[in-house]
Amino acid sequence: MKYDVIVMGCGMSGILAGIHLKNSGKKFIILEKANTLGGTWRDNTYPGLTCDVPSHAYTYSFEPNPEWSRILPPGSEIQQYFRTVFDKYGIGEYVKFNTEVVRAEWKGDAWELEDQGGTLYQGQTVIAATGVLHHPNYPKLKGLEQFEGHTIHSARFDHSVPLEGKKIAVIGNGSTGVQLVSALAERSQVRHFQRTAQWIFPVENPLFTEEQRAEFRSNRDLLLYLQREPTYLANVERFTQGVLDPDSEQIQEIQKLCQDNLDNSIADPVLRKKLQPSYRAGCKRLIYSPDYYKAIQQPNSRLVTEGIEQIEKNGIRTSDGVLHEIDIIVLATGYKADRYVRPMSVTGINGATLEQAWSNVPTAYKSISVPDFPNFYFMNGPTSPVGNFSLIDTSEMQWGYIWQLIERVASLGVAGLSAKPAALASYDAERLQAAKKSVFGSGCSSWYLDKNGVPNTWPWSQSRFREEMRTPQWQDYTVHQTEDVTV
Repeated sequence: MKYDVIVMGCGMSGILAGIHLKNSGKKFIILEKANTLGGTWRDNTYPGLTCDVPSHAYTYSFEPNPEWSRILPPGSEIQQYFRTVFDKYGIGEYVKFNTEVVRAEWKGDAWELEDQGGTLYQGQTVIAATGVLHHPNYPKLKGLEQFEGHTIHSARFDHSVPLEGKKIAVIGNGSTGVQLVSALAERSQVRHFQRTAQWIFPVENPLFTEEQRAEFRSNRDLLLYLQREPTYLANVERFTQGVLDPDSEQIQEIQKLCQDNLDNSIADPVLRKKLQPSYRAGCKRLIYSPDYYKAIQQPNSRLVTEGIEQIEKNGIRTSDGVLHEIDIIVLATGYKADRYVRPMSVTGINGATLEQAWSNVPTAYKSISVPDFPNFYFMNGPTSPVGNFSLIDTSEMQWGYIWQLIERVASLGVAGLSAKPAALASYDAERLQAAKKSVFGSGCSSWYLDKNGVPNTWPWSQSRFREEMRTPQWQDYTVHQTEDVTV
């Protein structure tokens, strides 16, 4: 079957692309490897899952939601929001679920995709809306296979396992680990295994009243205002400006707020010292939590900072020789953030492979295009902005840019466009210099870093990204004619 556009992935970005493509009249299909929509909000269902972006900012610009229950919404509500939008805009008829693309190959004027069952699809443009956080990272822990209790990865949470009153080890203390401890502390005996202390930003998470939600339902202008609320947008801009310099006023202000939160929340000086980070706030993704410090001080909670020596059949033995008896191990150990579309095989012009192009680290010109891969565009791909702000906003900016590339190919009557090698090299050189000097590169270990220890993310302000996405620099793109045939 031949399509104008093939979208890979039916999470937040894939649904967004589908809505715009439906309105454009283009013939398209969305291929999704799972059996339903939602991406990371489908995969993650662990107790305590919460978004760290204000609910009204975490919506499509054209589809505000009056039904959010609170400021920072639980994951189940976000998944329901995407389901509601998906149904409202009739995207289901364009989606093929349980369909994983294993191969994509440029055929001179279009892409040929093959799924796991051998079915072929042809499309002039491919949009990789596969996201970043979808390959769970399983740590190499000596003896893990010997453990006789339940082992659960947070991204594959098994809700059939009883949690009440159990001895639960949470390994990992990013946002997921913190949220899990907060949710489990009053119902279980929690042991939180911390490798590196985290900065926790103080927040409150009140419920919206029924009166407030009634006003949201009746006043669309208010909802649209909340999406682009000036204080929130100003804070995003201040943060993304501040990350450019670890010594910036903005970073110092954030660090003081986090430090005060720690000092005022933890009474025990020994525990407070264990929770004291040794790096700049903002180096890792900030954690927003209204209740972690309270949860870790519960009588049944304990913070463990000694290294894990090995896993035994009854629990976890740490480097001090102590065996912590455990019923359930929850691995809050994140994802392999450098995978993107891989392990899919992607072959471009003259046999060039994406694996070769990314032999050092994954990258894409302005996060969108890779040289020699015409009309193969990323949403939230390599070097996209990441941080404590709405990735829906980022995706909408990227879609506006990608749509201009699609229209350009049509207006020129050519086979395709891809970023020039020199354009990517220039972009990467400038980006790497800025990234090394940013707070992300100021001396901590995080999933933002590539294998060379350099942040693989957008190291400039959000306003700069918005401006860069406004209009493509056409001189930075190679125009491919149909004679550019794969050999």
